[in-house]
Amino acid sequence: MEATASAMSFALPSTKAQTRQLLTRPTNPLAGPSRGPAHGAPARLPWIRAAIPRTKKEATVETVREQLENCYLLAGINYKGFTVKQFQELRKALPDTTKLIVAKNTLVYKALEGTPWETLRPCMKGMNVWLFVHTDEIPSAIKPYRDFQKEKKLEDNDFTGAVFEGKFYGPHEFKNLETLPTRAEVYATLLGALKSPASALVGTLQAPARELVMLLKAHVKNLEEQQGVAQ
Repeated sequence: MEATASAMSFALPSTKAQTRQLLTRPTNPLAGPSRGPAHGAPARLPWIRAAIPRTKKEATVETVREQLENCYLLAGINYKGFTVKQFQELRKALPDTTKLIVAKNTLVYKALEGTPWETLRPCMKGMNVWLFVHTDEIPSAIKPYRDFQKEKKLEDNDFTGAVFEGKFYGPHEFKNLETLPTRAEVYATLLGALKSPASALVGTLQAPARELVMLLKAHVKNLEEQQGVAQ
């Protein structure tokens, strides 16, 4: 009996061995190596971080599209070397009819693609800050930057180009934009031509096509305003 009891005692596993067996999970031979990040971090965390910049990019594109509404002119300005203080001063110097936005060329062009503004493509290089002009008084909208440029001696920070009425203007053509007639000048010229003899009216009609279009637009707008007042 003692021998039998001794043999049975020898055959039974110890309590520690049983505990170890229960706590140790068997290895699945079909399972691949674990790909989860160390320290138990969520596996999708890198994807979430990548999605945040994408959301900001989409917001930038949408902001540019919103600024294109009722926009008369869009211009790029080389802002390489600008300080934060200079940006703040420039924003204060610009009229309320303009908006200054810092955005990557690729995002701006994405917003312009498929619209008449995409002719601004030659500006899509270098470092640009974008000037949106929401008035037809183009010279008065551009002049504050010209004054700022001279005051701060920023000769290298010139306009890189602009689009006005679907046409692209390079840096050397900005004089044409800066010398456009004001609304008051257009009215005066048109009214003067209408009141003058036929020869003067013919002279006005023989002016460059762009000037003539502007005169006619101004005249139509003036008539609409008068009709609105009369009603």
